Amino acid sequence: MKPGIDYVGVGIGVMIVQNGKVLMQRREGSHGAGTWALPGGHLELNETFENCAKREASEEIGVKICPKEIISVSNNIAHERHYVTIGVLADIAEGEPKIMEPDKCVELKWFALDNLPENLFHASARVIAHYKGEPLG
Repeated sequence: MKPGIDYVGVGIGVMIVQNGKVLMQRREGSHGAGTWALPGGHLELNETFENCAKREASEEIGVKICPKEIISVSNNIAHERHYVTIGVLADIAEGEPKIMEPDKCVELKWFALDNLPENLFHASARVIAHYKGEPLG
């Protein structure tokens, strides 16, 4: 069985904002390939939301983060998957973001919150909407 296909999966989206810009990565090799997404991934058994955010940020973009708060919880059914996504707002505590998993992410970029790409990964779009106080759509 695979999370999000055979049962509801739980995912974490790590929202890192600096100088009015949010860090995003272009997905590759998985559902939502070609879309822009927040760093993140699957919550593991017995893992806190904050520890998952820390682990995923380290694995995906090579930085240590300091989680600040849970900013969203959303029910996402898209790309033939079903996930509950927890949005975690965080600051970079150490390191410079870089692509650590080129089979999963082909580009890393900062986007102005008022000038996001159109092809956002569904779950990430909802985390950002929560952050900005916008309707989920």
